[in-house]
Amino acid sequence: MSSYKLIYFDLTGRAEPIRYIFAYCNQPYEDVRVSREQWHEIKKDTPFGQIPILEIDGKPVAQSNAIARYLARQFKLTGKDEWEALQCDVLIDTISDFQQGSRKLFLESDPEKKEALKKKIYEEEYPFYLSRFNSIVDKNGGFAVGSQTTWADFVFATTLSSIEKRNAGVLKPYPALTNLIERVHNLPAIKKWLEIRPVEKPMMPPPGHGKK
Repeated sequence: MSSYKLIYFDLTGRAEPIRYIFAYCNQPYEDVRVSREQWHEIKKDTPFGQIPILEIDGKPVAQSNAIARYLARQFKLTGKDEWEALQCDVLIDTISDFQQGSRKLFLESDPEKKEALKKKIYEEEYPFYLSRFNSIVDKNGGFAVGSQTTWADFVFATTLSSIEKRNAGVLKPYPALTNLIERVHNLPAIKKWLEIRPVEKPMMPPPGHGKK
């Protein structure tokens, strides 16, 4: 059996879907959370100067989506067939596109540009993506893909709950998405993880802290 060591900041962020997979599958792993100071020390030794990193039997692997996809295949969380596995990939890549606006907003320092970007995100990008995600989940009876839990559900739940946390009420027009989050968070293994996981320590991530 492989051994796993996950390295990331003391945040949910890009590592949280990976943690959900481990929790759901009751897979032991080492959850290493580094500080900004520790990150500066270890960055030069990482494959691409980014985290999260998953060490599999001591071998480091970068890129959060690649890590989560690998684990999903290992633990049978990619759907019932290749078509559903493809749909998982499509949705997760689209979520990455959806998050680009928020990342730009996070990095923008000019107040006027930041306000204009925020307006565009809230009035155009959020409705565009969230309405489509909501329709897909609604048609699937509460699942991101197919009729069973996949790693796409975990990416949806972690990403969307984070957005709702930062922007209370943003998901109110999208009941299928809020129901998906609730369903995932009430899965016994995930519910247990949410009860015991460390309280994250918000920080300003240094440039290049990770890419999906």
